[in-house]
Amino acid sequence: MSPTGARGAEVTDPRTASARVRSDIAHNSRVWNYWLGGQDNHPVDRVVGDRVTAMYPSIGEVARADRAFLGRVVHHLAGDVGIGQFLDIGTGLPTANNTHEVAQHTAPDARIVYVDNDPTVLAHARSLLTSSPEGATEYLDADARDTERILRAAERTLDLRRPVAVMMLGVLNFVLDTDEARSAVTGLMDALPSGSHLVLTHPTLELGGEGNEAAMSFWNKNATPPITARSRFEFASFLDGLDILDPGIVSCSRWRADARTGGPEVAQFGAVGRKP
Repeated sequence: MSPTGARGAEVTDPRTASARVRSDIAHNSRVWNYWLGGQDNHPVDRVVGDRVTAMYPSIGEVARADRAFLGRVVHHLAGDVGIGQFLDIGTGLPTANNTHEVAQHTAPDARIVYVDNDPTVLAHARSLLTSSPEGATEYLDADARDTERILRAAERTLDLRRPVAVMMLGVLNFVLDTDEARSAVTGLMDALPSGSHLVLTHPTLELGGEGNEAAMSFWNKNATPPITARSRFEFASFLDGLDILDPGIVSCSRWRADARTGGPEVAQFGAVGRKP
């Protein structure tokens, strides 16, 4: 999810998004896809991805842990909590076990709205625009910070009078100003009713991530969009006013994981908060 560029069109035809795709510079969604073992990337993405991996060898584990966290959280919210609506901001390129697949496997009538403004992601949106017969899946072309537009467009698919799970996995790290990132979260959660949930992951230089600093600097000089890490204190500020579900703020690989679903601790915070 890139927070840069034109804030605007509520819905973009995926058939026209490919005209905006650039292959001369590495882009986060495609490099992340490469680290996850996908095929939707270009040579420049693989070159930058390999260079980052050489500088920070655990980056692949971070990508896989973040994806596994998504699956565990959505399964919990759709099944145990009974959340039937998901607003997934910063979708990324479709891979296995996307939000709608996990949610609708548990609750076939779940309704999902994906939000991204990365043209590469939008060009692949047709892969996501599928749904169980009972549920619904929609895709919005919007900036993560344009919360009013997101909420207005999401209302065509979601009932915002009922609890919604807002997913922002690896998104706020592309909003470099912490106050602006916090404002984006607040703008969404303030508009949603009690019982709504906020799901976050975010890279950090804590949890053994100190070696990632040089890799992030390289990324910011050679790829787009620029990225920043945040401390536990800064990450926790995004959850102000919410009841944080157990086990609290942890490495995303350790959130309600067992020997089968977890893995080594990675330098990526993960947490889920409930609006009281």
